Amino acid sequence: MTQGENAHHGKREGEVELAAALDADDAGLAFIGVVRSPWTERSACPKNMNAARETGRGARIEVDELFRPGLAGLAGYSHAAILTWFDRSERNLIVQKPRHATEAKGVFALRSPARPNPIGLHIVGLLDVDVEAGVLTLDAIDALDGTPVLDIKPYFASTDAVPGATRPEKRDA
Repeated sequence: MTQGENAHHGKREGEVELAAALDADDAGLAFIGVVRSPWTERSACPKNMNAARETGRGARIEVDELFRPGLAGLAGYSHAAILTWFDRSERNLIVQKPRHATEAKGVFALRSPARPNPIGLHIVGLLDVDVEAGVLTLDAIDALDGTPVLDIKPYFASTDAVPGATRPEKRDA
């Protein structure tokens, strides 16, 4: 997919662009690996992890050799948080109106990949961890094939889950 194919094709009603462009290289992040998923086009990619799991199509993370020692101890965890860099997403929308939404919202009230810093958060099921090969086999992921991986963190239900968490009744994010 080319950059042109990913360009925003006109703003939807209520959308607002940032006043200035962002410097894409200001954070100095290191990509530690890459997502391997069945999704090659944004239009086919599930919009969230529940939808990704419903497809029954797994995925994997391939960790670069330099970072593989960091996988030591991850085997045995049932889930992990994967942070990705949505490299094919727009960074210029601060207010968005998703296709399925009735009204526009600020980007920080949405889980959209289009955001000033396009960081994805995915809570994945770990089916296998091969430290030597640098491969994490996942139950699913809602990211395009080739998406750069920023970080991997074990998921702790005891501290990461918030039993009383709430959200607005009418959810269109």
